[in-house]
Amino acid sequence: MSGGLLVAGTTSDAGKSVVTAGICRWLVRQGVKVAPFKAQNMSLNSFVTTEGAEIGRAQAMQAQACRIEPTALMNPVLLKPGGEQSSQVVLLGKPVGELSARGYHGGRQQQLLGTVLDCLEQLRGTYDAVICEGAGSPAEINLRRTDIVNMGIARNAGLPVLVVGDIDRGGVFASFFGTVALLSPEDQACVAGFLVNKFRGDVSLLEPGLDMLLGLTGRRTYGVLPFRHGLGIDEEDGLRVSLRGAVRESVVAPPLGEDVLRVAVCAVPLMSNFTDVDALAAEPGVVVRFVDRPEELSDADLVIVPGTRGTVRALEWLRERGLADALVRRAAEQRPVLGICGGFQILGEHIEDDVESRRGQVDGLGILPVRVRFAREKTLTRPSGEALGERVEGYEIHHGVADVTGGIPFLDGCRVGQSWGTHWHGSLESDGFRRAFLREVAAAAGRRFVPAPDTSFAALREEQLDRLGDLIEQHADTDALWRLIESGAPQGLPFIPPGAPA
Repeated sequence: MSGGLLVAGTTSDAGKSVVTAGICRWLVRQGVKVAPFKAQNMSLNSFVTTEGAEIGRAQAMQAQACRIEPTALMNPVLLKPGGEQSSQVVLLGKPVGELSARGYHGGRQQQLLGTVLDCLEQLRGTYDAVICEGAGSPAEINLRRTDIVNMGIARNAGLPVLVVGDIDRGGVFASFFGTVALLSPEDQACVAGFLVNKFRGDVSLLEPGLDMLLGLTGRRTYGVLPFRHGLGIDEEDGLRVSLRGAVRESVVAPPLGEDVLRVAVCAVPLMSNFTDVDALAAEPGVVVRFVDRPEELSDADLVIVPGTRGTVRALEWLRERGLADALVRRAAEQRPVLGICGGFQILGEHIEDDVESRRGQVDGLGILPVRVRFAREKTLTRPSGEALGERVEGYEIHHGVADVTGGIPFLDGCRVGQSWGTHWHGSLESDGFRRAFLREVAAAAGRRFVPAPDTSFAALREEQLDRLGDLIEQHADTDALWRLIESGAPQGLPFIPPGAPA
């Protein structure tokens, strides 16, 4: 059996995904054959692998950190929220149904443990090391009985656990201690120690606290990672452009033209794959913001209606907010609008949905000559083609089947005037196509904007992953970390009362 490690966190968004990616990149630079793994992911940001499987985008980026192709084994269970209390369950890359939170935690989740462990075993049989990412907090005592992503998998697979805490939020010592103290003796035996994330200031001032934490828990701290702007990888959820910080806060050439280009992204409910706009934010002179009011569209040079897990719900939200009317006016005025996936469907004439919302016949915005029918089988593909004279690659994740009845062909969708629509996610990551598209937008908007000729989105991603690897290499005890991965948690770690409730 190969080495392994579970990166848990004191909270959601403590930095588990980033630390996992950083450890993966550090290991692969040492010549270690490594793979990422997350047993269960809840996210509306997903990716399609080469074999046509849908997994979380964070695991796809972690695979890139490992310099390997992502597969369904790396994220066997993906939950895609469709409302406040229900999610689509994607198993080994394919949707298997909708479940309420109670139904999932009431039995279905535990049934998946065997599948999850089998996927992890396959990865460990192929790679020198597998770096696993937990979810939320391992001390969610109400969910421990059915847990398959934190201590449940650590115990069953014999993985040592490293707990990450975000010190920028405050309370990190209490969070570390409380996390361990709320675990059962058997779970505590897996917790090897801690990693402090996002520290600002003089580390020597923190060291007395780390010594006290060691005295209280018998567990060491494996590193203190300094706060660095723009180091997030593709997020599970939230409203942040994941590469925007990295680009804006590093040395970037000023815009080539005299004007900037303003992009407004409609923050629709259940927004999915909003990472599509990262490539735009990576361009010098392009300003991206998320909006939810019609007046915020007035000075935008391009408005994007992004993907969504609830097309009909998002359409209703646009109408309630007055954004739908603003989009129709923009299209009539020949001002650029781009619809991606669910956003493309919204821009069409008609939607027939007996699958996602079960609302039946619904009128779209009528901007594009497209009629959409929702199929029960999900389309999961990695298409490639040409648009605006440039090579384009993307990926598709949707139930809606579009019947395009007019307009100028554009990828798998169409264009009418300055309104564009496609099901392809990730198309803007193709550098030549992105530049050509931005030139069209700038011309239509009357902006003296010139896209930079040498911006490489793939190179920016690699630079970001290398910076994560540098953080681990420079600020973690890598010798101790490797011993942990290779040999497991130290023996004889003390029990910290009170432990998990009975």
